[in-house]
Amino acid sequence: MTIDKETPNFNLTRRKTLALLGVSGAVSFFAPNLLGRGGAQAAAPSRPTGQLIVGLSQEPTVFNPHKLHLEVDEGIQFALFDTLFTVNEKGIFEPSLAAEVPTVANGGVSEDGLNWRIKLRDDVKWHDGEPFTAEDVKFTLELLVDPKFNSWRRTGHELIRNLTVVSPTELTWRMEAPFAPYPSILAATFIVAAHTFKGVEDKNTAPIDSAPIGTGPFKFVSRRPGDSIEVAANLDYFGEGPYIEKVVFRYIPDQTVLYTQFTTGDIDLISISYIPPDKYAEAQTLPGRDVQLMSASSVECIAFNTGRSPLDEQAVRQAIYYAFDRDTALEQIYYGVPIATESYMPQQSFYYNPNLPQHEFDLEKAKQLLDAAGWVPGPDGIRVKDGQRLSFTNSTTAGNYVREQVQQYLQQTLREVGIEMTIENMPAAVLFADFWLKSQFHSVMHGQDFLTGSDPDTSDFFLSTNSAAKGGGGLNFWQYSNPEVDRLLAEGGRLFVPEQRKPIYAKIQELVRNDLPFITMWQRRTVRGHKEGLTGYKDNVNVRIDTWNIGDWYWS
Repeated sequence: MTIDKETPNFNLTRRKTLALLGVSGAVSFFAPNLLGRGGAQAAAPSRPTGQLIVGLSQEPTVFNPHKLHLEVDEGIQFALFDTLFTVNEKGIFEPSLAAEVPTVANGGVSEDGLNWRIKLRDDVKWHDGEPFTAEDVKFTLELLVDPKFNSWRRTGHELIRNLTVVSPTELTWRMEAPFAPYPSILAATFIVAAHTFKGVEDKNTAPIDSAPIGTGPFKFVSRRPGDSIEVAANLDYFGEGPYIEKVVFRYIPDQTVLYTQFTTGDIDLISISYIPPDKYAEAQTLPGRDVQLMSASSVECIAFNTGRSPLDEQAVRQAIYYAFDRDTALEQIYYGVPIATESYMPQQSFYYNPNLPQHEFDLEKAKQLLDAAGWVPGPDGIRVKDGQRLSFTNSTTAGNYVREQVQQYLQQTLREVGIEMTIENMPAAVLFADFWLKSQFHSVMHGQDFLTGSDPDTSDFFLSTNSAAKGGGGLNFWQYSNPEVDRLLAEGGRLFVPEQRKPIYAKIQELVRNDLPFITMWQRRTVRGHKEGLTGYKDNVNVRIDTWNIGDWYWS
């Protein structure tokens, strides 16, 4: 079976969203009409009712949204916490904890993009009843840049100066330099309660790690490690909703079992990693199920740890790519559902570079590269240099049988050119702990969303100083370092006009494609499904997981 591979049309136009950042040479940041919180449909119940069971193939383990975490952790964090403002499925910013989206027109942002004034709602309470104030926002922004805290993102926040609480509902700051991606970063920054860290000497081990308290539409109830997490409706929520009384996030690592429980009705919604591509046709025939093929801005990757031999050699990484029969894997294993790509940038983005070198499956070129690099075939066919075998391990989440098939296929073709790849899969909670976050792996097959909302900045992932393994605060798990990329990222962050930024990010894509800190296999399209009657579920390519608006969901 071959799925129609016509490129899906994103709901969001990045050109349109980013055009909000520049008006007549001045920085607007947000258009003044982007106000008002989107709500659920009129048929929603007046009070929370019913239960929803969400099936996850990975286990959420990080409740503090500012520690190093994964996509699946954000699935829970969206239920428990709020941001100052959000970005909806149309790429429009909407106020949340903020009373209004800051704009040049309303005085929230100066025309040069340096001075910020945030006005907050005065009717928000934390789940424990304490009032939400500007002190909480100040604490959050300072926590993210605390050198003693294992922050997942310092980019942008480290530019804040003179952070001042004007009143319980207002705070101001000045940016050291204009930074175009910062609005999107703020829209992805959950605010945490300052009082929950009171008296905590090591903020990396605060109570929030096991008993999170937020302002979100749901309150934390319990976690059963290895099994499930339960949250309950926050009846004091300041916004519209929630409309569901209880949500259970159930961890089911085996994709076959996860899909089976979806077909039998044991789970109501199948989230990360969604429905396996080979089950798409069958899932569409299931009675009482709503199954859709949805766009995603994330890509499927084979990440290389460029800080570990032999993957620290560019020639080895390039040879691996030549020895990867991507087209066959895409058609035969993924049933043509994803979209082949050479870039980490979504193909629908204004910033996407379509002129990158196209992948070739060429075993002879792979051999030639390795010969030139001094890797000589040994007695068993595996190449050797300076007494070291050309051998590395590849890991992915155990139970993801689709990825496991790709691993096995790649393992065979690599053997033909003299490369030994050992498969060492493990549970997601182990794989994506320090093994991944602190770059202890050789290589990992995984999905990754490189953008923050609609902004093309990838400093978190490519800036050489943003590697946790090297003491940085960021997501550069591959320990990638290229001075030219560092320079271009700094330059791109200072510009606000999309047409001026475009060639910079095109060049970054070119350099990353050449250096290959990871192989971009394909841009993802996900097969998503839930029981009929669940209303409010919407695709949003500006966020990393589908629970971004879980407070708006209800049973009809």
